[in-house]
Amino acid sequence: MRMMVGALMLVVMPPPSLTPRTAVCHHLCHEFDEGWAVKRAERLHALSETLRRSGSRGVSAERLADEFGVSVRTVKRDLAALDSSGAPVWSRPGPGGGYGLAMGATLQPVSLSPAQAVALMAAVAAAPDAPYSDLATAGVRKILDRLDPGTRARAEELADRVWVNAPPTASRATRSALEEAMTEQRVVRIRYTSGRGTTTTRDVEPVLFASTGGQWYLVAWCRLRDAMRWFTVSRIERASVTRTACSGHTVGEVGEPPANARPVYGRE
Repeated sequence: MRMMVGALMLVVMPPPSLTPRTAVCHHLCHEFDEGWAVKRAERLHALSETLRRSGSRGVSAERLADEFGVSVRTVKRDLAALDSSGAPVWSRPGPGGGYGLAMGATLQPVSLSPAQAVALMAAVAAAPDAPYSDLATAGVRKILDRLDPGTRARAEELADRVWVNAPPTASRATRSALEEAMTEQRVVRIRYTSGRGTTTTRDVEPVLFASTGGQWYLVAWCRLRDAMRWFTVSRIERASVTRTACSGHTVGEVGEPPANARPVYGRE
């Protein structure tokens, strides 16, 4: 699993007489590609710090280009990359204008070890069926973008030594609907096939997501049965969020959790 800031590689096939050197050329291109990515990561971090130090005055693209020894076009591309990663970059056009970071914004590197970074990647990759897993993946990417280049390079190297073969999950559309219904606390209409093979369509009020025995469940108030029910997420064939707000059923109605169960944000 390797995450690159971005790279362009041009591979020219040699004539047959030079075929034995192909592996060497590939190795050299690979080394250049990785070195370029690390240098750009370092420049992006330094660029964010320069913007932060400039305060409300800002700094022009031309000055940034001179400082980092690159073209104005490259600086503007780097600024766009910072903005896309979530950095609060502002721009002021015209004479005396420039670029800066919103007041109070800080972009200090995240203090994680390579092993901690890989632990986050592994946890997210191993649980693709967990609620909000797509958002978790995006969050991990943002964290990795904030690591200092050296730590990130070591984390990427370590990540190559962790493989995940996750089982198939419910469709992304179905899980997205369940997640939205839970977040917004709205009734969701599901098409569900029970363990006995009976298929029904029913409106339910989401109360919580629960994982036990290697399965994820939607625990919800079932309007068809007028009772709390546990629905295996992988058996929910379709789900659509309605405009009807939930009536206020609480986690307490589900009952006492098992002794070894805990919320994902466990407070000691």
